[in-house]
Amino acid sequence: MDASRSPLFCDVNLARRIEQAEAQLITECSRASQGRTGATTGFVTSVAGGVASFAESDSPFNKVAGLGFSGVPSAAEMDEIEEAFAACGSEVQIELAHLGDPEIGTFLTERGYRLVSFENVLGRALDRVERVTPPGIEVRPSNDDEFEAWLAVVVDATLHPDTQGVPWHEEFPRQILEDAERDATAAGVTRYTARRDGVIAGGASLRMADGIAQLTGAATAFEHRRRGVQTALTSARLADAASAGCDIAVVTTQPGSKSQQNVQRQGFDLLYTRAVLVKQS
Repeated sequence: MDASRSPLFCDVNLARRIEQAEAQLITECSRASQGRTGATTGFVTSVAGGVASFAESDSPFNKVAGLGFSGVPSAAEMDEIEEAFAACGSEVQIELAHLGDPEIGTFLTERGYRLVSFENVLGRALDRVERVTPPGIEVRPSNDDEFEAWLAVVVDATLHPDTQGVPWHEEFPRQILEDAERDATAAGVTRYTARRDGVIAGGASLRMADGIAQLTGAATAFEHRRRGVQTALTSARLADAASAGCDIAVVTTQPGSKSQQNVQRQGFDLLYTRAVLVKQS
């Protein structure tokens, strides 16, 4: 990392921009899920500048995202959202940025929401990006004809995460993870494959919108970890995002995780934390 680089400062306006991009991503993936399943029970609803989404049972896209930057939701709005989730047999999960309106946290706890976890949002400016590819590793956008191989590596690696740091508060079965990756692809994310000595060793994805490059996932097969695969996947996506005109890249990690450590080594700074709040239906 360049020792002369100034850390990226995140103000409320930048956090709003990132949270809007996150809400857009959840919206697009949820709609792709509904298109895949043909289900009529799913929904995507705007709420106070954010979005409430139910894609399908147990989906990682079942959440409320992007709140905090366009006022406090009304009690009537939250009643409607909670009833919609309950009708789908789902609890309500809200991911709330700590740079958002603090009144929302008070409002939600008074409604019975409880804190279950945190996740960190990190970012870096894309004004100076150098592609780094360790020896023996090749990274490129993934072709459609290798999708199933890419999917198998990514899902296998996701099911066997590194244990450093705070664990994810949710666990998803293989089929749900596979379906979520298919939905993200249908929603327009770009997939990347990393090969180490000619063998698929990892995969990642990238979404670009409104100048923001969202690193929407990366995974390395267990036997290829600690070999520079994650570094190469991150570097390739940053370089492509910079070439496409994005000015900032963001990634979400668990606090204290190996993923957070890896991206900080590549110039990412901790911007803010999301509190994960849940209310049982």
